Amino acid sequence: MIDTREHQRFPVLTPAQIDTARRFASGPETRFTPGETIYAIGDHGAPAWLVIDGTIEVVRRDGLSREAVVTVHHAGQFSGEVNQLAGRPSIAAGRAGDSGCTALPLDPAHLRALMVGSADVGEIVMRALILRRVSLIEQGGAGTILIGTPGNPDMVRLQEFLGRSGLPNLVLDIRSDEEGRALVERTGVLPDELPLVVCPTGSVLKRPSVEELAACLGVVPTIDPDRLYDVAVVGAGPAGLATAVYAASEGLSVIVLDSRAMGGQAGASARIENYLGFPTGISGQALAGRAFNQALKFGAEVAIPVSVERLECEGATLSLHCAEERRVKARAVVIASGARYRRPDVPNLAEFEGAGISYWVSAIEARLCAGEEVVLVGGGNSAGQAVVFLAPQVRKLHLVVRRDLAETMSRYLIDRIAALPNVEMHVGSEIAGLEGDRQTGLTAATFRDRHDGSLTRREVRHMFLFIGADPNTDWANDCVDTDAKGFIVTGADALSLETSRPGIFAIGDVRAGSTKRVAAAVGEGAAVVAQIHSLFAEHANQEMHR
Repeated sequence: MIDTREHQRFPVLTPAQIDTARRFASGPETRFTPGETIYAIGDHGAPAWLVIDGTIEVVRRDGLSREAVVTVHHAGQFSGEVNQLAGRPSIAAGRAGDSGCTALPLDPAHLRALMVGSADVGEIVMRALILRRVSLIEQGGAGTILIGTPGNPDMVRLQEFLGRSGLPNLVLDIRSDEEGRALVERTGVLPDELPLVVCPTGSVLKRPSVEELAACLGVVPTIDPDRLYDVAVVGAGPAGLATAVYAASEGLSVIVLDSRAMGGQAGASARIENYLGFPTGISGQALAGRAFNQALKFGAEVAIPVSVERLECEGATLSLHCAEERRVKARAVVIASGARYRRPDVPNLAEFEGAGISYWVSAIEARLCAGEEVVLVGGGNSAGQAVVFLAPQVRKLHLVVRRDLAETMSRYLIDRIAALPNVEMHVGSEIAGLEGDRQTGLTAATFRDRHDGSLTRREVRHMFLFIGADPNTDWANDCVDTDAKGFIVTGADALSLETSRPGIFAIGDVRAGSTKRVAAAVGEGAAVVAQIHSLFAEHANQEMHR
């Protein structure tokens, strides 16, 4: 699909467009000799280079030790991909061609200024950077290399983070890939130290946590504890990303924090078909990726994964205390932390999380259970979207729901599920027991009919749970009022999205009384920015009259 958009991925600017770009350059024209490195894999803050004369040869990693040419940029073309927007480490390298190269640099700040200052050139550049990232993901050779056994819980955990973060990665199966197996043997890695991770810079990690992997990739920006942001947003789902886009585009300094990945629960949706403007549907990950890039374009900082542990609200300045002793100060805090996946009361459930039980369905899980019999529990729209995506790829899908689908799911999804020949409904049932162990994973599940107590056992290795979520508010409970279910109460005063503590707002699924839809979350993300402006204006007025 990307190959058909080659002209958009590697556009050639016209002389007039080059003149426009010159006004935003971060430095003078630079001459590079033939073969000279212009930027290397792993370089932080590497600018995008606009070629004036000569060529730039762009290469990526192809496996552990090989290089592959991505493209050759000629006069009028520019280097870079999405990482250049945020100053993150480069995942490809560029060197001057056989005749050398003369090029203009656009560092991250000046590149963002170009996109905002020139709608014409900015659109061309933004589209190209996004398509190049998509291409690198499809090719699979650039970025991070995971070495181990596909399907291993730790491997899946890292794949999920990379996939949902839109970071290119390649998996080498030690059972069949000689290069990966040779590296494991050469480094003396023990089985319980797998998976082995090779970062784009060449650094090697043994069975890292997501936080350790993120640090190696350089995707978490350095947070200045003394800087005062206008707005700190907790949660990078649709509501939080919408806040970032609207606030940053209106000149406010913004930082977004999330402990997992961009997209929130919506990011796990395989296809959203009732979101305005997308008649053929869009995946939650694609929607989140577009919003993420928009936020970067307008200068918002996004820190993922960074877990917020406590909100301090005494005094004039609000403070977020985060993991790794990070601290963020802000004039206003927007709580868009959504909800955490609800877990059914089933003995030994935790034993199988990541070893057969998942709370989302992505392409990774679909590949792992292709052709098998699986169970999916839940009757909401998220569950319906997952069924429609997963059923065509498995032999049989058991859908376990407590109530009739008409009570909880949109009609178009109900009709779609009814047309799937390999979906067996278990209405009025719940999960009663799980079999297997951590070593072998899930092997069987038992359903209980809630009306007559009868039990049904099925041998399955994969179960997906979509039974709702509980508000993710523990870290903020000391500062804001919540209802009996833990959702944050808003609208006590004139500002409808403000909490019981002035300057702290709540939007999206975490807010009491909110409509649990992506469109509603995005709308609240836009509306809260207007209310923040009102708050700041009121504060300014009070200062003037002191």
